[in-house]
Amino acid sequence: MADLLVVTGPPGAGKSTVAGLLVAGLDVGALVPGDAFFAFWQRGAVPPWLPEAAAQNTTVITAAAAAAGALAAGGCPVVYDGVVGPWFLPTFAAAASRQGLRVPGELHVVVLVPDLERTSRQVAARTGHGFTDQTATARMHADFSGAAGDLPDRHVLRDPPPRAEDVAALVRERWAAGELLLRP
Repeated sequence: MADLLVVTGPPGAGKSTVAGLLVAGLDVGALVPGDAFFAFWQRGAVPPWLPEAAAQNTTVITAAAAAAGALAAGGCPVVYDGVVGPWFLPTFAAAASRQGLRVPGELHVVVLVPDLERTSRQVAARTGHGFTDQTATARMHADFSGAAGDLPDRHVLRDPPPRAEDVAALVRERWAAGELLLRP
């Protein structure tokens, strides 16, 4: 068994950069980019930030969590990078556990929540990324800001340091100490 760390937050929070740095610091590790699973839905996909995408999002999160859980259950530490709202964590945990991952036990979660100005600026500066919708960014930021309050403070990094390397170091330290372990 190995750990599975979910790095989540609204668009523009720095999830992908931080997740990549975390995996780069491991001797053995896998990076599961959650956004890639949304791209599998080739025809008839609903933009995942719209309310009518709820069933589709549940299916995609379940598939992504199953893949991440299978890797972790096979002994590979995994960093999952994606928009997994705190309201989706039970779905994610259940799908990962069906692959042999003990939940709780190996599931760790950190939610990055920079301020809205920072996330909006980072989304606007993206090149080659499929998501640039500022209205959806603001809505998802509000969703994460509110829902993150349902998690213990140890899981939420509000206004994380501006440098991704510093955020990754902080997350790595908390992960190693077991502070990000998701407990029922």
